[in-house]
Amino acid sequence: MDAFSRAVRLGEGVESSNLLSEEAQSRALKALRICAGKIRHHRVKDHRIVATEACRRADNGRDFVRRVNRETGLSMDIITPEEEARLAVAGCAPLIDTEAEQLLVFDIGGGSTELIWIDMSGTPSSRRENLVRALAPLGKGRRETDTARAAAAHIADWISIPMGVSTLHDRFAHIADDAQRFTSMSWHFEERLAPFGLYDAYDKAALTEKMQIIGVSGTATTFGALHLGLKTYDRSKVDGLWLPADGAADIADRLISMEQGDRAIHPGIGRGRSSLVISGSAILMTILRLWPVERIRIADRGLREGILYGLIQERRDRKAQT
Repeated sequence: MDAFSRAVRLGEGVESSNLLSEEAQSRALKALRICAGKIRHHRVKDHRIVATEACRRADNGRDFVRRVNRETGLSMDIITPEEEARLAVAGCAPLIDTEAEQLLVFDIGGGSTELIWIDMSGTPSSRRENLVRALAPLGKGRRETDTARAAAAHIADWISIPMGVSTLHDRFAHIADDAQRFTSMSWHFEERLAPFGLYDAYDKAALTEKMQIIGVSGTATTFGALHLGLKTYDRSKVDGLWLPADGAADIADRLISMEQGDRAIHPGIGRGRSSLVISGSAILMTILRLWPVERIRIADRGLREGILYGLIQERRDRKAQT
């Protein structure tokens, strides 16, 4: 019925200060007031509002949540990294290739990056989409269904790295040359992946052969739009797009070679993402270097859709109990 998104860079500066800046909070509050108006306009009955890594990490994250409630009337939950990962995966369920036996979903945020590895080899292809959709956690304090618990058993491993496009950019902002900064960010991000089970998985080549990778994030959708040469972003064309890995590499090379000003005026990038696409590229290309599939699927969906599936399940549970 309606959709709205705005890049507010809430985690800007958190890497160095451990605080949400007044400027970042003001940008977020401006966007949240629009969301609150849409909720009232559509007379929404069930809703859930979540905050992620920026609020988890910042010393004043909970103060910001209380401020949001005072100024907009919206009640926000700061969710755990595990719940964020599960929501992102559940939201991508319709994009699953039912022939794949392994699924790797990555979600590059502003303050963190989640990677979730799901083993679907023991699940009939006809049930894989519904099984992954059932990974959506229910709201705060709600019980999980037997289906969700069964689906959770198929998560082979997951990791939440407290490093996203904003925090990675801030950490390496002292390096002026884009190519050098890209290389430094790539190796730094890979070092943080070491605890992830898929990083050192036995017979990685065999796993990758039957693996699907889904990319959830502004970075992934930006790469999709650039691959299509879109002058104006079109979700219907980007969501679900299969992006060749060599095409992603070409885009990363072009972004690195561009001047900052040229990235800012590029219709597929824009001023809001121009300073962050190098860090996003470093994360994306590190993932493709470690797990070299021929193509990845781009998802303009994730947390929002995962939350939606959870709300739908809650309503079904309530109806079943009456």
